[in-house]
Amino acid sequence: MNSNADITARLRTTDQHLIEPQPWGRLEWYVSGAIGNSEKLTVGKCVLDPGQANGRHWHPTSDEVLTVLKGRIVHSWDDEEFPMEEGDVISIPQGVVHNARNVGEGQAELSIVFSTAHRTTEGAES
Repeated sequence: MNSNADITARLRTTDQHLIEPQPWGRLEWYVSGAIGNSEKLTVGKCVLDPGQANGRHWHPTSDEVLTVLKGRIVHSWDDEEFPMEEGDVISIPQGVVHNARNVGEGQAELSIVFSTAHRTTEGAES
């Protein structure tokens, strides 16, 4: 059974999210090995400003699941593009070159989950 100390160490409030400003928006991190609250997953949110895209990149050590929480994007996968809107989900295998471009009028918010607590990124968004 978990103690209150175990739960407190794993609970993160909004003011504790790690924010990484980017030229195209920001990344927010909630769960990871670096944060110290998981040894299995990395969980966060990608916020894309209107008309912006994160750079094409890939993850050599993990799969990624991306869910559109708000807005409309076009998601690239190697040489193909797929329109996505609120509620749409894409599962991206390790090593696939991809990115997201906001095609809506407001900010796009994307839930991002990685299959490792120690996510690595190669390419433009590193």
